[in-house]
Amino acid sequence: MIRLGVCGWPVAHSRSPRMHNAALAQLGLDDWHYQLLPLPPHLFTETVKALKPLGFRGVNVTIPHKEQALALADEATETARAIGAANTLTFNDDGTIHADNTDAPGFLAALNRSAYDKTALVLGAGGSARAVLYALKQAGAKEIHLWNRTPARAQALAEEFGASLGVATADIVVNTTSVGLRDPEETFKALPIVADELGAGCTVVDMVYRNGGTLLLNTAKANGADVVDGLEILVAQGAASLERWTGRTAPDKAMREAVTDIAR
Repeated sequence: MIRLGVCGWPVAHSRSPRMHNAALAQLGLDDWHYQLLPLPPHLFTETVKALKPLGFRGVNVTIPHKEQALALADEATETARAIGAANTLTFNDDGTIHADNTDAPGFLAALNRSAYDKTALVLGAGGSARAVLYALKQAGAKEIHLWNRTPARAQALAEEFGASLGVATADIVVNTTSVGLRDPEETFKALPIVADELGAGCTVVDMVYRNGGTLLLNTAKANGADVVDGLEILVAQGAASLERWTGRTAPDKAMREAVTDIAR
């Protein structure tokens, strides 16, 4: 059995196993299996380094481990190093660990508008925020603003990626925080944005996904904004990870159906 998984804390909400196992079945890889790997931060590095002998080919990495994932890798893509975080680890036959970041291309693939010459507001300063900032810069965004609940962390990240610190009205708003992840009643009012500003002409992206959509996306959609659900980004980045592990073209249609069926 060749094993794959997703490491996070928390991770029980993840639809990656359903998505990847549907893809593996579509590809006829019956001896492959994808699973949840709930890992608290203090056990992450030690546990990941022990996965190869257990039959693991690779793992996805989610909150809060993405920066730690890059740090433990023996080698990494230029994209992962430029972002400073990894969401995809591959265990090589020689025992080394390879790091990649498919969040950035996944974000751009799911975004339903060009970011070129647009203004953007990124909420959060973790590994996902790093990928989004990198992607927006690569796509030619005119101006990027960054906010985080910990100002010092936001300031360091803003300086690194050439973003402006603070909140401003923007063409593209991206939530990379965990607001709404644990508690379905948790509102985006914990974020420094006003519902009336999320209207027509604005694209709102939420990396968090929930059955029926997050309150942030539902409010923005009701106000006339274009919205991008975290599920679309999940599929795009997951397909890129799967192709790295298997060497096969990912069946993204089967992957999308697997995660959207459960969302209905």
